[in-house]
Amino acid sequence: QVQLVESGGGLVQAGGSLRLSCAASGRTLGNYAMGWFRQAPGKEREFVSAISRSGARTVYADSVKGRFTISRNNAENTAYLQMNSLKAEDTAVYYCATARYDSRWSAQPYQVSLYDYWGQGTQVTVSS
Repeated sequence: QVQLVESGGGLVQAGGSLRLSCAASGRTLGNYAMGWFRQAPGKEREFVSAISRSGARTVYADSVKGRFTISRNNAENTAYLQMNSLKAEDTAVYYCATARYDSRWSAQPYQVSLYDYWGQGTQVTVSS
């Protein structure tokens, strides 16, 4: 059974940092693209970042570019999201997910519909 488990969320002051982890079981992450999404209360789920199978290509939403860094360690079957210079508007539940690494993902890696398995989410709260 495929499972993705996020961890590393918590409460942090504006300007601080957090590192989120996504550990997988039942699936070899190296065969799939990975994405991070977030959802704030009362708002729809939004794209944050994505990374190709090998990590050679990374994609970021404009709102986090320059502050967040996505990475992966396929030997450990884990993906990460390093979040620096956090702002109050970053407050949300953060989810990791896997996607088939094909032409559709290459064209539109931000499309939530391309991701097949999702973690349970981890809460990130930024105070100001």
